Amino acid sequence: MTSELGRLIARRIALTGPISVADFMAEALGHPRLGYYRRAMPLGAAGDFTTAPEISQMFGELVGAWLAERWQAMGRPAPVRLVELGPGRGTLMADALRATRAVPGFHAAAALHLVEISETLRDAQEAALGAFKPAWHASVDQVPDGPTLMVANEFLDALPVRQFEKTPHGWAERMIGLAADGETLRFALTPGPSPFASLLPASVRDADLPPGTLAEASGAVAHQATAIAARLMRQGGWALIVDYGRDDTAPGATLQAVRRHRGVDVLDRPGETDLTAHVDFAAVAQAATAAGARVFGPAGQGDFLRRLGIEQRARALKARTSEPAAIDAALARLITADQMGTLFRVMAVGDDRSAAPAGFSDTPSDTT
Repeated sequence: MTSELGRLIARRIALTGPISVADFMAEALGHPRLGYYRRAMPLGAAGDFTTAPEISQMFGELVGAWLAERWQAMGRPAPVRLVELGPGRGTLMADALRATRAVPGFHAAAALHLVEISETLRDAQEAALGAFKPAWHASVDQVPDGPTLMVANEFLDALPVRQFEKTPHGWAERMIGLAADGETLRFALTPGPSPFASLLPASVRDADLPPGTLAEASGAVAHQATAIAARLMRQGGWALIVDYGRDDTAPGATLQAVRRHRGVDVLDRPGETDLTAHVDFAAVAQAATAAGARVFGPAGQGDFLRRLGIEQRARALKARTSEPAAIDAALARLITADQMGTLFRVMAVGDDRSAAPAGFSDTPSDTT
């Protein structure tokens, strides 16, 4: 099956030739009129996926506590740019701000900035956060200068990735072309080694791997990590990154498509399907440290939330509800290893001017 955007992409390929997986992702998710994040409300039971803030208020509350502690560790700057990348319906930030109402001076100092391209989601964010007078931006580099506290929950996983396949002659790039009917999208390979294979880390690129091995690299993720870290080093501040992914760079293809909470073919109905890839946290850490920032983690989401006191918070909520089983179910989904507790990783990136953050082990990442 195809879609209006799928037909436009097929026409583009017919005119100019195969496109990279990264270009396909960028079009499928961000096309100005037909891209997935431009045209739909993707979150919730009626959408295609559910994020941690939508599961329980506890997630956003603990993130809020973490941000307030970082603000205090930074010396309580005023103003401080409170930035969320990809804020969804505004649930995380609404819970974070509600949980920090009693922190003296924090709300008065915080200037809220939301990085979001979806007009539909901006409307939902306005409904949730309008009292805090947020400013919206299409990219993080549009956020005004100043000390910064940043959250990116399930943001990096939607940035474009390139895919490569090991051949007897080197790493060829996996492209998207057309089947014999001239309309159906299909995967293809460049005829020879791709210069973009230099994006692959040496541990994968130079490894003795059999032909047919797939690998991914994201210049967009590395660029975003570099930009965030460079900003924090210039302006001061901290970023909390939460996403599903892997701690160490490894070969393999993780690009996946979800529609109505079910996995579907990556090339099926572009613009109507969510596309994501596992975040390479080793690459994020390398880019951030190269820009001079400190990196803590990645830690499992379950371990991180336990260290921040989620189990105590759950007990407090259960004492005030007639449905304690719902609290238990949400807690289990957020922290247990067979749900989100291990697959989702948490990393902190920050300047060199304040103490180590809560939620991580006592020492910075080995990448520093």
